[in-house]
Amino acid sequence: MGLSSFRRGYYCNKLEKKELIQLINQGESETLEFKTSFSKAVIETIVAFSNTKGGTILLGINNQKEMVGVSIMEETVQKWVNEVKQNTDPVIFPSFEIIRINNKTVVAIVVNEFPLKPLSYKNRYYSRKNNSNHLLTVDEITELRFASLSYSFDAFEVQTHFEELDKKALAYFQRRIEETGRYNFSGNLVKDFEKLGFIRHKNLTRAAELLFGIHHTSIHLGRFKSPDVIIDDIAIRSPLIIAIEEAIEFIKRNISLGYEFGNELKRKDRWQYPILALRELLLNAVVHRDYSNPTDLIIKIFDDKIQFSNPGGFLFGISIEDILTDNYQPKHRNKLLAEAFYLSGDIEKYGTGFIRLRKWLTDYPNLNLHINDLHGFTRVELVDSEKVGDKVGDKVGDKVGDNLSKNQVLIIQYIKENNRISAKDLAVKVGISARKIEDNIKKLKEKNILKRIGPAKGGYWDILNNN
Repeated sequence: MGLSSFRRGYYCNKLEKKELIQLINQGESETLEFKTSFSKAVIETIVAFSNTKGGTILLGINNQKEMVGVSIMEETVQKWVNEVKQNTDPVIFPSFEIIRINNKTVVAIVVNEFPLKPLSYKNRYYSRKNNSNHLLTVDEITELRFASLSYSFDAFEVQTHFEELDKKALAYFQRRIEETGRYNFSGNLVKDFEKLGFIRHKNLTRAAELLFGIHHTSIHLGRFKSPDVIIDDIAIRSPLIIAIEEAIEFIKRNISLGYEFGNELKRKDRWQYPILALRELLLNAVVHRDYSNPTDLIIKIFDDKIQFSNPGGFLFGISIEDILTDNYQPKHRNKLLAEAFYLSGDIEKYGTGFIRLRKWLTDYPNLNLHINDLHGFTRVELVDSEKVGDKVGDKVGDKVGDNLSKNQVLIIQYIKENNRISAKDLAVKVGISARKIEDNIKKLKEKNILKRIGPAKGGYWDILNNN
């Protein structure tokens, strides 16, 4: 390598050998990728990292974490820089760091998150999910652009007039805000709406129409005895500020209510699920759903679980792991809806929803929280492991079922629903690591409860009846 290349800034040697070894041992992730050589796939990953959280690509490392090295000459890095420059829009300038170790050369391509998104490679847009690149859809490209510009879908202007808004919904909203003290009304609601952003350029926004007017979105709730047997259902199309209360009332009618006694022997209601937690999940679904998608927000209530599904995946830069570990900056797909429910005291704007949710669930050790990102949809479940355990006991034998752990009960339940489910998907649903899933599956096999039929890919699980 010649000194001239270094002076031009194409590469540096900031990454220490010890750091390199640590990176390799971590394995591929949302911010790390291994490649044996430079190719178009490398540029795709550079774009994906730029559109997400940034990251590092290590050239000269194979998928087995083995250091195979790369062969480069003085002009090689310059050629790579030009390829990235010519094929990305806007142009990206990642740094190239050369590390020599054990007579091998490894190149670290360090990519920063780009402030104005999305970027493209040959007019194709990518983001990073887990340890792979994801080709963005048109809707995702639009959403990422809005997020980058600090804009939101609910800020679009609509043709609805202020006089068409529901007066009861407006009065209810005003009363709630007066109770919280988070905003002082001027006495002129139109001017207040302009100040809050619900009116722009003298036109109502989509948020105002959703909150207080007639719209074409629904909260569809159903009580199920089994996946295909519906006991009760309702589609709520009220203004959202009121629809929240109507949905909570339907949920209360369709979950069980028990009682417990405190130290003073006073009877206290104990719902099957903590109502505050259900309200938080409902509000989260309403505020974060994608309103450009006409699909309803769907809530399914079963004997052993309650399920919230809404159009709209996680916003870019936030993963399920981030949510579960509180390692994220709060982002809002619909900023005006978030503002309205903040002012009414229903939510906080500081990303504390899931922290408070887990706090409420501490009094319900039988409940498990599951979060799934389903390619443009988000599904959150509260699963009653005790009731699931009763079903599993019926399947594998009550005596054997009693000896299963809570996680093993859930594994059996999810395998019953899909006997071709992967260990990776089980880990996400149960909420534990893939390694712990493997450990539990091994124990279930040893207990003669679970058997694998066929190979790892293409095979399926068989739950053995121990009655």
